[in-house]
Amino acid sequence: MLSQPRGRGAVGTDGSRTPPMSETLRKLLDQQNTQAPVITPHVGILTLHFQLYGCEDLKAKRKVFAALRSVWGKEPDLAVSETADHQALDCATWTVAALGISSRQITQRLDQVEKAIESRIDAAILEVSREIL
Repeated sequence: MLSQPRGRGAVGTDGSRTPPMSETLRKLLDQQNTQAPVITPHVGILTLHFQLYGCEDLKAKRKVFAALRSVWGKEPDLAVSETADHQALDCATWTVAALGISSRQITQRLDQVEKAIESRIDAAILEVSREIL
């Protein structure tokens, strides 16, 4: 068994000794940039209320909105979820949350998503609401 040289370590407030810091870790801490940029993410919420016609069961309703999950649900800056009217066959409420570095970027992204949803989903949009946090 190989033994490694041990330092004395630091003494804690309770009198116990902590293991010494490795030289590699000490160098990394010394090189650490203390003025790292602070990025405050912004969140945008887009809520769409849809009117559906001709859905006979929940399976047919899910089929209408399959693209919401499969297309926009896989985007790294978006989260998509049905947020209300889960059991209703004639309406649906879906929410898209977008994450970005500025309110302007979020607004542009939500505009893009809203237009794409309008052209791809076969349901009338009754109401659209937005909120930027």
